[in-house]
Amino acid sequence: CGLRPIVELMFCDFFGVAMDQIYNQLAKIRYMSGGQCRFPVVLRTTIGGGLGASAHHSQVLYSIFAHVPGIKVVVPSTPYDAKGLLIQAIRDDDFVMFFEHKNLYFMAGEVPDEPYTIPFGKADVKREGKDVTVVATANMVHESLKAAEELEKEGISVEVVDPRTLVPLDTETIVNSVKKTKRLVVVDEDYIYFGVTGEIITRVVEKGIQLKAPPKRVATPRVPIPCSPPLENEILPNKEKIKKAIK
Repeated sequence: CGLRPIVELMFCDFFGVAMDQIYNQLAKIRYMSGGQCRFPVVLRTTIGGGLGASAHHSQVLYSIFAHVPGIKVVVPSTPYDAKGLLIQAIRDDDFVMFFEHKNLYFMAGEVPDEPYTIPFGKADVKREGKDVTVVATANMVHESLKAAEELEKEGISVEVVDPRTLVPLDTETIVNSVKKTKRLVVVDEDYIYFGVTGEIITRVVEKGIQLKAPPKRVATPRVPIPCSPPLENEILPNKEKIKKAIK
């Protein structure tokens, strides 16, 4: 009806309640109408652990929706990216899911007052390096940057690439980085199996790049997120696990 709704569903863990509306209706009606119907809907939600919020409030489930045709998947990691990507999402004529990590709500950063957009499908190299490429999402971008800073003191140069959008995914930027470094580590807080880490590694391997070492992935094991802070810290990816994978 000419509006551009922004729907906020708080926790991605609760999406099962509205699953048919998300992956059967919003994702497909434009295609099934032969392009006659536009669905400029943005669905905002939160992801991520680290706050002791237990198994119903701490998951990172965007790979489920990245798997479904008709859904654009956006995962910002900085205040600047969040504003530019959200404005782009609102102006987009397709259904966009916008995943915001809870821990990043506490982050401060420079954000222009005026409106601006960041195009979908354009990754950002957050840190340049020459020895290994680390592709990371959301809060894991910052854990990777911490790891890179510490490893620099040991003479290891780490390039950190933030895809910013998973659908569309900027394969070209990732591949070009790996061509330079010949090593790849993918870091993601989603569950390790059948997720973003495997997809990114596959896209690189399919390009036939001769790697100096097998690619590594750092992600959450296939267990519900514990409420206990020590147990939660044990399973979530972090700076130390990223450093170990790089080494």
